[in-house]
Amino acid sequence: MTIFNLISMFGGLALFLYGMRLMGDGLKLGSSSALKRVMEKVTNNPFTGFLLGLVVTAVIQSSTATIVLTSGLVGAGILTLHQSVGIVLGANVGTTITGQIIRLLDLDAGGSSWLNIFKPSTLAPVAAIIGILMIMAFHFRNSGTIGSIAMGFGILFTGLLNMTAAVEPLSESPWFSEMFLQIAQNPVLGFLAGTAVAFVIQSSSATIGILQALSVTGALTFGSVYSIIIGVNIGDCVTTAIVCSIGSKADAKRTGLVHIIFNLAASVLVIAAVTIAHRAGALDAMWGTAIDSGGIANVHTLFRLAAAVLLLPLCGKFEKLAVRIVKDDKQRGANVDKEIAQMNDKLYSSPALALSSAHAAIAAMGKLAASSVKNGMEVLDAYDKQAVETVNHNEDQIDALADRVDNYLIHLSPHVPESHENDLLNYYIQCFPEFERIGDHAVNLIETADELREKNAGFSPKAQMELALLKDALSEIQEFALKAFETCDVETARHIEPLEEVVDELVAALRANHIRRLRKGECTVYAGLAFLDALVNVERIADQCSNIGVYTISQAHASMKTHHDYISWLHTGGDPLFNSEFQEKKESYFERLELIETQQ
Repeated sequence: MTIFNLISMFGGLALFLYGMRLMGDGLKLGSSSALKRVMEKVTNNPFTGFLLGLVVTAVIQSSTATIVLTSGLVGAGILTLHQSVGIVLGANVGTTITGQIIRLLDLDAGGSSWLNIFKPSTLAPVAAIIGILMIMAFHFRNSGTIGSIAMGFGILFTGLLNMTAAVEPLSESPWFSEMFLQIAQNPVLGFLAGTAVAFVIQSSSATIGILQALSVTGALTFGSVYSIIIGVNIGDCVTTAIVCSIGSKADAKRTGLVHIIFNLAASVLVIAAVTIAHRAGALDAMWGTAIDSGGIANVHTLFRLAAAVLLLPLCGKFEKLAVRIVKDDKQRGANVDKEIAQMNDKLYSSPALALSSAHAAIAAMGKLAASSVKNGMEVLDAYDKQAVETVNHNEDQIDALADRVDNYLIHLSPHVPESHENDLLNYYIQCFPEFERIGDHAVNLIETADELREKNAGFSPKAQMELALLKDALSEIQEFALKAFETCDVETARHIEPLEEVVDELVAALRANHIRRLRKGECTVYAGLAFLDALVNVERIADQCSNIGVYTISQAHASMKTHHDYISWLHTGGDPLFNSEFQEKKESYFERLELIETQQ
């Protein structure tokens, strides 16, 4: 084997690994929404989890990706540790699908046989042609994703063919045959080699693929490869466990640990079974016989499937052992821990899940902001230390969520495709600062209340009734804004702008009323200034709700012009629904205002 064969072999390995990654990334991207729906519906039945892990891994072609994603869902509180165990076992079996695809290397079809289409030498260029056409010639919604999957498949087999061609001269090399003979006699060497290679290239499928390529030399036998295959399982799970542990909560780390415990148990089980069978003479016929690509794929699948079936009833034991080894996290006592934990970086591989976790965090911000506004308006009427503490506590939580959401969405953006999910990303980026600002205005309200208390000042009875009227209007408009965001509901969003316009007119009327009371001496200067400050904050809270409503409407209508143009169009009477609802809300709130003004 010459230096040029080595260059060709490593070049083929590079193409093979890149093809696997390209195909896997495309499959993950294309199935992201489906993964989100399926993962969220998983039950506590380990067998159901096993099937889910098997199918998901077979689809995205990576047990590491499946288990890391599962770890992220556990850390986010979407899945429990108990639910994750079955998925981990299923992922171990699902990853063998890649080897079964690669066994097409063994296909030996006649020159005119239609089976030639399934030979890698035909599949590779066909897949590459389909991929490049999808990427460059077609422009429908998922053409780029389909093209990436097809190109990855083509590159994978091109690399595999290069490796196969490069290692063929080894079939005539005495030292190569001797090396595998030594491994057959000393399985520990094979185990360590399989573990090291899988750990370095971070893929059991790729390591098995390399073995399958080497099988064309005829030097590989069952006796020399079985220990390597067992070692591959260990090397793969160590890599996965390390990734699962980085910056994770206790249960997420336990998910990675379950993977190691299972593979160690499976390895012991397989080694014991092979050793007993070999000593009993049951494997003599195949022990020293050359094994081909299909044989390696079958051994890999059989080892993992048999171990999973035998160990599936012990899921609860694996879970308990992981809990004993990894201690619980120290409780920090923050109410938004769950929402912050849900925004797990490991979910970047599934944009739909990552966006779902960001959505939950922003919705939590909205609820906290609405609670703060309610408390802030009540404190203006009657000072309550507990309500003030609630607003300040909520503000700390809103700020923590806002910082995490901001950072999370920025780092998520490169992983989100140009599709509906990208529109959602932009929508969330627009909305979360609005909820944060609403919380800031609520803090301004309690600061105003603090100043009144320090100066021993208070509002007149009419001013208090007017603030109660505004509190009801704010409660209604915030309810619309939060519901519109949570459900991305355009019809709910359309109710916001008419009410925002009514709030603006109410603020203008109350400002005029209060200035009149100041002139008559019915209100102190300090109270008057505080009342005007409160009106400013009320108006701005309504403005923030208006922005959320417009963002929601534009999310459903991509052709909508600028927000300013849309608002201007509404205010010029262009929308009958806006006109009728504005008139209805105005009459309702101004009738209540007239009743306040008539009271002595």
